[in-house]
Amino acid sequence: MGLVRFVGVCAATVCALSSVSASAQFYLQHKDLSGAAITGTEPDVGMALPGATDAEQRAGVAWNMRAALNVAALQCQFEPTLLTVDKYNALLTDHEDELKSSYDTLTKYFLRTAKTKKEGQQALDQFGTRTYSSFATVNSQFNFCRVAGDIGREALFSPRGQFTRLSLDRMRELRNSLTPWGDQAIVRTGRPLPATLPRFEKMCWKGSDYNVKKCGDPLVPVKYAAR
Repeated sequence: MGLVRFVGVCAATVCALSSVSASAQFYLQHKDLSGAAITGTEPDVGMALPGATDAEQRAGVAWNMRAALNVAALQCQFEPTLLTVDKYNALLTDHEDELKSSYDTLTKYFLRTAKTKKEGQQALDQFGTRTYSSFATVNSQFNFCRVAGDIGREALFSPRGQFTRLSLDRMRELRNSLTPWGDQAIVRTGRPLPATLPRFEKMCWKGSDYNVKKCGDPLVPVKYAAR
């Protein structure tokens, strides 16, 4: 998947603005979506990993972040200045060893907690599918793309071995970005729609397929701590 590159001449003012953070990429003033660092055990940041060790929980968060930046690379190309594709590709190179370690840790977790090797592999595949689904950006694409772009940029400047730490520090902010908010500098009426995540209960899934008849609406509102 390639990006069209071009070189142009711009006025000094425009060039200066281009070096500023992408905070005003979509809005004059965006919602402050920052949040506290997580441990990986929080119920509203991704799939639960029952019986997981601290290392396995951290690996789950790192893999969630990698999946989110992958989604951003696919869904945020409408705003090329965010460079989400380039940042994601650089992530795969710069933090390759840490990502592999996270995946290996998750693989061992699912094999350890499953009855058979086949069931463990199936559980790992389902984890990946549901993780990607949890970053649906239909209601809040601008906020998600802006935050994902900023996290991708920070990943570029993070020393190798620190991607998991970055993921723990900013996953709450990324999850918050899935709540639709508009421009904070312009008075608006109405309330934002609640952010949603897929239902993760085992009974609601058969392989990678969601059982609508048994569990109804696949998306449930996410409750966030007051900020």
